[in-house]
Amino acid sequence: MAKYIGPVCRLCRREGEKLFLKGERCFSPKCAFEQRSFPPGQHGKNPGRGRRGTGRESDYARQLRAKQRARRVYGVFERQFRRYYGIALKHHGLTGLNLLQILETRLDNVVYRLGFATSRAQARLLVSHGHFIVNGRRLNVASTTLEAGDILQVRDGSRDTTYFKELGTLAETRNFPAWLARDLKNMTGTVQRLPERAEIDGNLNEQLIVEYYSR
Repeated sequence: MAKYIGPVCRLCRREGEKLFLKGERCFSPKCAFEQRSFPPGQHGKNPGRGRRGTGRESDYARQLRAKQRARRVYGVFERQFRRYYGIALKHHGLTGLNLLQILETRLDNVVYRLGFATSRAQARLLVSHGHFIVNGRRLNVASTTLEAGDILQVRDGSRDTTYFKELGTLAETRNFPAWLARDLKNMTGTVQRLPERAEIDGNLNEQLIVEYYSR
């Protein structure tokens, strides 16, 4: 499974906003974006120099940034993201919404949304280590797409670990979306339905993503 191993704070700086890729650290004063919110690179602090910041941003640049922002939020590489777009294109309904629903129902994102992990990166790690069972089957592929009615639970053998013993206290402080149901006592979660657009990150612009791939 491919993964990004570079500095994730650099990604937030490039997009000009917090993507909350480090979980709780992003809410603390230690967040690097608080001290360096300008883009990385030699011209980042002075956008008037070089190509950055000179003239109006082109339509292509806005489309590219929207696509890159979505990829980085969900931790998906270009080849996989393009494949998701192809699947969304074949589904009935709005292509942009279909794409976001596919990304939201990934196993790692569901684990994160349920509050079982502080970030999507941590959720991917927990999934890859086989800590979760879906519909009675142990899964370790973070990109697995869940459907309405699927039941996720922490594996019995994992519940005695320190992390999952302390999970209840951490998860109680985090809200979860209405399209999911959560039972912290039994460490389970259920996908009740597909998420609606209002329940997905409002900073994502799916229309620009569709325009980017429709060029």
